[in-house]
Amino acid sequence: MSKDQSYEEKRNMDETPEPSSPGRDKSSGNGPIFVIHKHDASNLHYDFRLEIEGVLKSWVLPKGPSTDPSQKRLAIPTEDHPMDYADFEGVIPEGQYGAGTVMVWDRGTYRNIHMEDDHTVPMNESYKTGNIGVELEGEKIKGGYALFKPSSNNMDGNWLLIKMDDEKADARRNPTSTENKSVKTGRTMQQIRNDNKEDE
Repeated sequence: MSKDQSYEEKRNMDETPEPSSPGRDKSSGNGPIFVIHKHDASNLHYDFRLEIEGVLKSWVLPKGPSTDPSQKRLAIPTEDHPMDYADFEGVIPEGQYGAGTVMVWDRGTYRNIHMEDDHTVPMNESYKTGNIGVELEGEKIKGGYALFKPSSNNMDGNWLLIKMDDEKADARRNPTSTENKSVKTGRTMQQIRNDNKEDE
């Protein structure tokens, strides 16, 4: 399937527990949301999602986010997800797109910090030009991150995610290895799988 296909074109909504689109138009509360899903599909990876214009713009992070500013993380763009997907945690059944276990690994709100000529660039413009700057306020991940398309021609449309060198940066920390429970339910990936089997 092409990555250009829409969310529902990649899924059989009668078979998967994932939320259908449309859902919520936007977040409520203190600001736009972000969520990082841990996803054990054909390969274990993380899905980074930012609320922009009523949808979750999404990137696959093969190695997950880093808190070390010296680490560049590949971010592969994928289809927009509905806002309700921010709360999704469970098991996508075999035979369905993205089959495997999904955990809400981190979530929170973010602030747009991309500035040009002393003004904040709207998020939709930053996304279109491939140059996003956000300050995350999550339960595991905090501080400034740059998400951008490199000028190099060998990236095939992929982006990079890099931690900004601020007070939340920590080269010694490795949250993807040490913080392995859901911020939504407190479960591990194995517990999510086991609970799904009990519900079948």
